[in-house]
Amino acid sequence: MDLNSLNAKFKKVAGGASTVFNRAVQFTEEKLGTAEKTELDAQFENLMQRSDKTKLWTETILKQTDALLQPNPNQRMEDLLYEKLEKKKKDRITQYEILGNAMIDAGNDFGPGTSYGNALVKCGQAQIQIGNAERVFVTSTANNFLQPLSNFLEGDMKTILKEKKILETKRLDLDACKSRLRKAKSLTSQSQDDLAKAETDLRIAQSEFDRQAEITRILLDGINSTHAHHLRCLNEFIEAQMTFFAQCQQYMVDLQRQLGGYSVGGGSSSNNNISSGTLPAPLHPSAPPSIEVTAPTPTEKRQAKALYDYDAADSSELSLLADELIMVYKVQGLDPDWLMAERGSQRGKVPVTYLKVLE
Repeated sequence: MDLNSLNAKFKKVAGGASTVFNRAVQFTEEKLGTAEKTELDAQFENLMQRSDKTKLWTETILKQTDALLQPNPNQRMEDLLYEKLEKKKKDRITQYEILGNAMIDAGNDFGPGTSYGNALVKCGQAQIQIGNAERVFVTSTANNFLQPLSNFLEGDMKTILKEKKILETKRLDLDACKSRLRKAKSLTSQSQDDLAKAETDLRIAQSEFDRQAEITRILLDGINSTHAHHLRCLNEFIEAQMTFFAQCQQYMVDLQRQLGGYSVGGGSSSNNNISSGTLPAPLHPSAPPSIEVTAPTPTEKRQAKALYDYDAADSSELSLLADELIMVYKVQGLDPDWLMAERGSQRGKVPVTYLKVLE
């Protein structure tokens, strides 16, 4: 490398160091209130503030939604690690599925032919259905809501922050040039060449600042389209929630109907209970909830179909098997929630919630 190249390189490094020094001096003097600062127009300031709010609230919503989908912080950290390593996340069983499997195992152990065992199995199956629906909801939310928000923060927002930082350095350069020019004009001993150089530096700094301000403004204006896109993503998130909650409600309505907690007819009472916010009465083999059912007269025997298995609590009751046909009739003084039933030579009372009286 020849001497001229070394000199040129030295001047370039020295010029860069001088620029950094001038920026530091300008920044310090502004903080001390001894230097003037170029102010951006009000519209530009509003755009800057809106971009800051967009970044803040997008990060907050992203974090809280992630916590909603995965409440366990350790598993969230594990998922984040897999994401950073660009590896596929583990497929985890949901808590609903864990509960459902436990209920099914318990029901099978007690015996699916018993009332309690059969109810546990049915409840467990419903919990697994909810777990599957939750997995679909989580996947949909991650793809259609979280991912777009994350892409914005990692893409457009980082670009905006980078250009805002460049704009600030250009602004410091501009104000440092203004300060040097003022000092040059105030000193009578300053040569015309130094004054001309200060004016030239100011024109260059002003031009670079204006160009960078325009680039930054264009990026900040893009926040409008970002909000419109995030609004569409928000609608998809709400639709996914509506679908998930509607599926959960339907699973519970079906389960309650299977357990005999609603009308044997069209099930309208279940819809009324849910829409009014009234919880159905808890089920108990010895005291079934009051239910409307077409029953025979005291002297009339009619055929009925058993809807579920039922284990007799004592010798006054008759055990049932799901789908079997029996004869039923009313008896004077018997609780209206019960009917007398006959199967061949066997006879005993059964809860009406376990029956469908045939026409």
